Amino acid sequence: MPGTKFELIYKDLKQKIEEQQYPYQSLLPSENTMVTIYDCSRNTIRRAVSQLIEQGYVQALHGKGVRVIYQPVAQTSFTIGGIESFKESAVRNHRSYHTQVIQFTSITADERISEKTGFPAGSEIYYIQRVRYLDDKALILDINMFLKDCVPGLTAEIAEASIYEYIENELHMSIVTSKRRMTVERATEVDEKYLKLNDYNCLAVITSQTYNADGVMFEYTQSRHRPDYFCFQDTATRKR
Repeated sequence: MPGTKFELIYKDLKQKIEEQQYPYQSLLPSENTMVTIYDCSRNTIRRAVSQLIEQGYVQALHGKGVRVIYQPVAQTSFTIGGIESFKESAVRNHRSYHTQVIQFTSITADERISEKTGFPAGSEIYYIQRVRYLDDKALILDINMFLKDCVPGLTAEIAEASIYEYIENELHMSIVTSKRRMTVERATEVDEKYLKLNDYNCLAVITSQTYNADGVMFEYTQSRHRPDYFCFQDTATRKR
């Protein structure tokens, strides 16, 4: 399928850029060359490159080609513009990682939870707390809520591996849109217990509501990040 081919090319180019096989400020192979390399149409190459442009990996230069503008950062960065799992971010940043599930239970959304999360009151929800480790350092406390109707069969073992992989590969549900809000908040006793904040008394908090292809909000997550190890990056374009 063309879509599958385009995704494979996009992922291959993205990986090569991240691994600096195509380093910062270099030009990607010409369109004609990539058509030959990937044995596909020009339109398929253009779709793959267009997605790299949207994510801030490359920039098209009229009459010159496509220049790499991606730069690795010293800190582990999470993209704001895309929807990326913890595992995917860790792999992209070439870091070792693991997840510890510290709470996994089922709850029913009451009015308070409904107002906070956006889930309808009465919804059956998985409530999960996870500590995320990079290079054996506890750096993120995730508080996740997933709608049971959309994510049936979720277990602590899946939560320890990758919930998004389970959703996409086992349930075949499309993850489409995430609305996010970033704040700086005072650390709680739970944060201090699991994240070892040292002299810090606050953290970066990313709150997200995530929707599937049917427009149903299936996830509410609050990710509480230790501030000394993380940055968040996005790519903006000026609208004329």
